[in-house]
Amino acid sequence: MEFTEAYKQTGPCCFSPNSRFIAVAVDYRLVIRDTHSFKVVQLFTCLDKISYVEWALDSEYILCGLYKRPMIQAWSLSQPEWTCKIDEGPAGIAYARWSPDSRHILTTSDFQLRLTVWSLLNTACVHVQWPKHASKGVSFTKDGKYAAICTRRDCKDYINLLSCHTWEIMGVFAVDTLDMADIEWSPDDSTIVIWDSLMEYKVLIYSPDGRCLSKYQAYESGLGVKSVSWSPCGQFLAVGSYDQMLRVLNHLTWKTFAEFIHLSTVRGPCFAPLFKEVDEPLQLDMSELCLNDDFMQGNSDAPDGHFRVRYEVMEVPITLPSQKPLADKPNPKQGIGLMSWSRDSQYICTRNDSMPTALWIWDINRLELAAILVQKDPIRAAVWDPTGTRLVLCTGSSHLYMWTPSGAYCVSNPLPQFNITDLKWNSDGSCLLLKDKESFCCAAVDVLQESSDYSSDD
Repeated sequence: MEFTEAYKQTGPCCFSPNSRFIAVAVDYRLVIRDTHSFKVVQLFTCLDKISYVEWALDSEYILCGLYKRPMIQAWSLSQPEWTCKIDEGPAGIAYARWSPDSRHILTTSDFQLRLTVWSLLNTACVHVQWPKHASKGVSFTKDGKYAAICTRRDCKDYINLLSCHTWEIMGVFAVDTLDMADIEWSPDDSTIVIWDSLMEYKVLIYSPDGRCLSKYQAYESGLGVKSVSWSPCGQFLAVGSYDQMLRVLNHLTWKTFAEFIHLSTVRGPCFAPLFKEVDEPLQLDMSELCLNDDFMQGNSDAPDGHFRVRYEVMEVPITLPSQKPLADKPNPKQGIGLMSWSRDSQYICTRNDSMPTALWIWDINRLELAAILVQKDPIRAAVWDPTGTRLVLCTGSSHLYMWTPSGAYCVSNPLPQFNITDLKWNSDGSCLLLKDKESFCCAAVDVLQESSDYSSDD
């Protein structure tokens, strides 16, 4: 794995959907770099500090959210002289996103007063009153033809279906939720999943015409759903709950066919490997070196030595580090807060927030635990390779951690004082974007060979 040098950043960094460019926010400036040469290809100056960056799906346009002002500015890579500025005036702007056609921008005003669709082709705009959320509650079909928008009026939740061609409302129907948390179209665009707030365990499956196809409720008392995710194949719906359980529903009957519990103590029989991150001192053979007394006396206060990080396979039973959530604080740190499917839908990784240093990997085909990775620090991000079965995670240390069905291994970042707090894959799986607090770098990644074996060493 080869690493680039570190470059400055003060905010969002992201690859373009076609993987050709990297957009980097540096205070008021938006820097566009070529992914291969890292040369600056465009430099745009905004009117205020950039809080948010999002590429259009065609990689032709890019928007910047200046939420302190509040304002949206959009830029074109092929026409640098073209500019666009969106200002809602007193209504403000809480969030902005692209439409699938890359020619419309959707903004949500402060206090969720309205959602506005702005056209880049003409001066037309469309308003949707009372959107439920600012950054959530909007989902597009995979073919880009329709949008589902959550709204709330008269103390009741509704779904508005809009055509992404004319932006006319195709239908509105009420949903059976107390306080809708979010919404997501299925990968085949045939159904919509809706889940309630943490105060009410309720997962609802609706057809686009407003029929409720299924209602799932695992239990009635206690905090409810924390995360929901469709598998890429569309056959499975994973539901992570505050009771530290992962439940997987099938798309035919909408019944659970798998339940995975995250216990702090792992006992046998357990056939999954448990990889624990450990420090290993580097052993240097200095028996044949001739050092004078002055040198040895001058280095008597030197550190004992350097360490490398590696994974050690542990035996069961093993107790995972855990923390008890505070009873007097909202949004307790417990339950399945991180959940992500592999590209082929065979594996899903989870993190129970009360055990933030442990990452669980489940095999959906075998309906069993595939591996547990136990880190020294809390897991910040875990992202699957978009082209193969490879998982990469970071913990805020200077190392990357990778898992494949062949094993787990650690990779040292050669950049000094660079602690990886976030990471992103580009769309072709050839490059990783790694973020530190005030800088970023990229790492070229070899194409995954499914039959290759990896060592747990650096």
